[in-house]
Amino acid sequence: MTEQIYGTQCGDIHYWINKEAINPTVQLIFLPGLTADHRLFEKQIEYFEGKYPVFVWDAPGHATSWPFRFDFNLMDKARWLDKILVKEGFDHPVIIGQSMGGYVGQAYAQLFPEKLKGFVSVDSAPLQRRYVTGLEIWLLKRMEPVYRHYPWKSLLRTGTNGVATSGYGRKIMHNMMMTYDGNQERYAKIAGHGFRILAEAMEENLPYEIKCPAILICGEKDHAGSCIRYNKAWNKNTGIPIEWIKGAGHNSNTDAPEIVNRLIEELVKKL
Repeated sequence: MTEQIYGTQCGDIHYWINKEAINPTVQLIFLPGLTADHRLFEKQIEYFEGKYPVFVWDAPGHATSWPFRFDFNLMDKARWLDKILVKEGFDHPVIIGQSMGGYVGQAYAQLFPEKLKGFVSVDSAPLQRRYVTGLEIWLLKRMEPVYRHYPWKSLLRTGTNGVATSGYGRKIMHNMMMTYDGNQERYAKIAGHGFRILAEAMEENLPYEIKCPAILICGEKDHAGSCIRYNKAWNKNTGIPIEWIKGAGHNSNTDAPEIVNRLIEELVKKL
C-alpha cells in the first residue's frame, strides 16, 4: 500500500492504495467509521491486497487527514472520494463502508449511481429519513458537548469495549482512539461534526437508493445506537440480503474478519 495525499479547500486527505492485482476489473474501496481510521480494515487489506486493487482512507479530519476545517457535509465527502477515485483510475468501485463509511457510500450512490458497482454495509444503517425518529435527529445534532465533557478514560474504555467483542477488535480500536489522547477537544469535534452532517443528510430526505448488487453485514452484538433495528428494517424494506455475524459487535470486520472477508469476496465474484 502506498500513501497518497489529495488536497481540498478544507485540508488534505490521506489515503492508501495498491493498484497491482490479479483481478483489476473491480476495485475495493474501504471506508472506516466515525473516529476510526485506515487501520480498521487492516485484516481486509491484508486479505484482498494483490487480489483486487484496494483503497482505504483516513476520512477528512481523522488521524493523518489533519488539520481539516469542519465546514463540509456528507455529500462533500462523497464528491472528494469520487475525485480521488477518478484521479487513480478506479472506474468500477465496490464500496465497503463500516458505520459512517456506509453512510458515505450511500451518499456516493445518490450522486454517482452509474459508477457504483457494488456496496457492502458493515454495521452501518440506512440513510433515508424514514428510518429515524425526530428525537434521534435532534440528538445526533447535539453530540459534541457529550464527547467533550465525558471523562477521557471512561470514553476510551466504552469506545473500545462498546464496539468490539474480540481482543483484536478492542486493541485496534483502542490504538485508533489513542490518536486523540491529550486532545479530547479534537475527538469531540470529529464525532460531533460527523453525527451532525449525518443528521443533515437524513433531513435532506433523498432516496439514497442502492441500485447495484449489495449486502448488509451486522454483528449480532452490535449495540451501537439502534443499528440492529435499522438493519432489520433496511433488509425488510429493500430486500438487500443481510448476514448476521454471531458474537460480533459494531466493528464486525475486526471481530470476525474471516467471515466478513468471505462475504465481501462472494459479492465481488458475482460481479
